[in-house]
Amino acid sequence: MVVSCYLELPFPLSTKRLDQHTRVDFKPDAPILCDIRRRPYLHNPAIISQQQPASLFRCGFCRFFVQTSQGVSCYRDSHAHIRSMGRKNLIEGILGEGGIRLDKALADATELSRERIKALLASGHVTLDGRPITNASAKSLEGAQFAIEVPPAAEAEAKPQDIPLNVVFEDAHLIVVDKPAGLVVHPAAGNPDGTLVNALLHHCDGSLSGIGGVARPGIVHRIDKDTSGLLVVAKSDAAHEGLARQFADHSIERTYFAIVNGVPVPQSGVVSGRIGRSAANRKKMAVLDDAAARGKHAVTHYSLLETLPPHAPAASLVECRLETGRTHQVRVHMASIGHALLGDPLYGRANSRIRPVLSRLSFARQALHAATLGFTHPISGETLRFRSEMPSDMRELLAILRCL
Repeated sequence: MVVSCYLELPFPLSTKRLDQHTRVDFKPDAPILCDIRRRPYLHNPAIISQQQPASLFRCGFCRFFVQTSQGVSCYRDSHAHIRSMGRKNLIEGILGEGGIRLDKALADATELSRERIKALLASGHVTLDGRPITNASAKSLEGAQFAIEVPPAAEAEAKPQDIPLNVVFEDAHLIVVDKPAGLVVHPAAGNPDGTLVNALLHHCDGSLSGIGGVARPGIVHRIDKDTSGLLVVAKSDAAHEGLARQFADHSIERTYFAIVNGVPVPQSGVVSGRIGRSAANRKKMAVLDDAAARGKHAVTHYSLLETLPPHAPAASLVECRLETGRTHQVRVHMASIGHALLGDPLYGRANSRIRPVLSRLSFARQALHAATLGFTHPISGETLRFRSEMPSDMRELLAILRCL
């Protein structure tokens, strides 16, 4: 990879290099052009300007590691392919390997993570051979010239707020919390603050992974506002990337307790189908045809735990294990087989025997709890598994349904 930058030095700068035997001091009093490969050099612009004229028009300060002559490798590892453009950084270079995913090729060619590359692609900050590109899964072209504009760090939109948290586990890299029903995970339209992210920013003193962006720092996965239970949040970028890989390859263990209408037949099974936005109601998700161009593949394994009441049951306690994690997945899949969650305002309506119970208890949320969360610690490699007790409102609902 070759990257160039023209540096205007506003004042003489004493610089030093150290090779195997010698230390040399010198003071450059003219502009310097950095021609950066894995073995960086310093050049006089007059010598190289015919080879790289465009670089002479791109001015700014650049991080670079000092060396005093051609052909001698710097004793420090070079990061000089990142150059400064005011408050922005521009990363330029040439792709080496072709035929692989673009996000991987760019991550290999730069010091950015694949997750960061994906975010920059999606936000339109990457060009390939001078043309904008947003598709992370596109195939790379050997020898293609790329440019990545890394925006300046912005102040987090979410502000720290002293909101009580039930912390199940915490170390330097991640935190596992037991979220109560009614708490939104991150700021969004209609919920600018008072969210789990606001609470975490206060609890962790702002030390959350930045990969999720300014509004969703540290957020690797989500559960609905009115769903209770376990959630893991990344405090470091390395942990965020490691957890994201586990979610992507479906190796995370996630089980939910759900109280549903009726009794599923068979008592255990698999619901599989694409989940996407409903064409009839944009607030709802729906199971789509397998041939649909939109939506994402989703798989839920369910098993009956208890019929409620044991005689002439009107409802059931079901355990749902997720292979994938789509928006409203458990709610949509259970409703699609005729067993919507009790209290769910979007996807179901309780039968006549249960409606008075929900009304008496003022139970106005989906009866869903994220009970188990298991994963491999992305830094230590330790196997972690956590269980959360069913919250009191669902336990009270179960107790009454058992006695119907």
